[in-house]
Amino acid sequence: MKTTKADIGLEADTSADLETLELSIIMPCLNEAETLGTCIRKAQNFLCREQIVGEVLIADNGSTDGSVAIAQQLGARVVHVSERGYGSALGHGIAAARGQYIIMGDADDSYDFSDLSLFVQQLRNGYDLVMGNRFKGGIKQGAMPPLHRYLGNPVLTWIGRLFFGSPCRDFHCGLRGFRRAAIERLDLRTTGMEFASEMVVKASLYHLRVTEVPTTLSPDGRSRPPHLRTWRDGWRHLRFLLLYSPRWLFLYPGIMLMIAGLIVGAWLLPGTRGVFDVHTLLYAAAAIVVGFQSATFAVFTKIFAINQGLLPEDRRLLRFFRIINLEKGLIVGAVLLMIGFLGSLYAFLIWGQRGFGTLDASSMMRLTIPSVTAIIIGFQVFLSSFFLSILGLNRR
Repeated sequence: MKTTKADIGLEADTSADLETLELSIIMPCLNEAETLGTCIRKAQNFLCREQIVGEVLIADNGSTDGSVAIAQQLGARVVHVSERGYGSALGHGIAAARGQYIIMGDADDSYDFSDLSLFVQQLRNGYDLVMGNRFKGGIKQGAMPPLHRYLGNPVLTWIGRLFFGSPCRDFHCGLRGFRRAAIERLDLRTTGMEFASEMVVKASLYHLRVTEVPTTLSPDGRSRPPHLRTWRDGWRHLRFLLLYSPRWLFLYPGIMLMIAGLIVGAWLLPGTRGVFDVHTLLYAAAAIVVGFQSATFAVFTKIFAINQGLLPEDRRLLRFFRIINLEKGLIVGAVLLMIGFLGSLYAFLIWGQRGFGTLDASSMMRLTIPSVTAIIIGFQVFLSSFFLSILGLNRR
């Protein structure tokens, strides 16, 4: 059965077959009049050639150059999205799509919508997300700036694979296909360029079936500069990856700081080590305090993100809270506070025995610095235990 304009056009609203379309091809659009028509024709030809019951859907983000008229004249369905942003356009487009499967791609003619067979094949094979891989399929001359090709994309892809265990080797390919039901369950939230990263990150975290197919990237056909801004959007993607991974943003750096502080502190407590004395010991104590704060921030962030639906449930975290509860946290905090106060009292008594006069700073600081550190950590444990219980109220 071939796809007709009624299957993909505005007049198809009353068709009974709309709820059983196999494929929706979505293109976000913001003033793409130069290339939009070419992309729509390629997508329609693909649907007809492969005899796929589907639609071409344009998620327009406020175009003023006649893009909407071009789409309507060619029989594509148009969804108007007033909220600006790449993610907003795609999010509304996905919500309005009627296909069981969705393939999304930019409307700048950099991707070939007439050759989507590999995406459809893998979706039919049961994969939830099928990513294009431009490095496997080929990047034509002038299609990608060298900075993006050799630094930006490889580095961000490596970070994404490291942080989230993603199988994707081209994290930011704009041409991708997915099961609509699977992606809707991910509850994607971002409205900007981070939308593409959020989709891959959540697909990995929720253990969706993900694969890649080679795709070719061509120079876009527009005469104006692209919407993408190298450093701004690169930072936004990196920031998103960090914010979505409390382990790498807070936990691992915190643990490393605490370990380093404990090692240096234990090394210096017995006495001076060459040029290293109590001044270095003070920095070691600071590393322990900051490291502990960072580690607790990781737990706070993870629980908040789970409560808000941003991250999936974490079984390790659940097991942790079965062992560590409010009462045990308060006990640990109280013990640390007691150790710190007793150490401080002992230092005070030594000072009193010497008539509250001048003391040897090196020896006394080896007593007071650990004591003060214990007091600070004790208060943090005490307060963090209450705060974690407050965050856990919603979960219970």
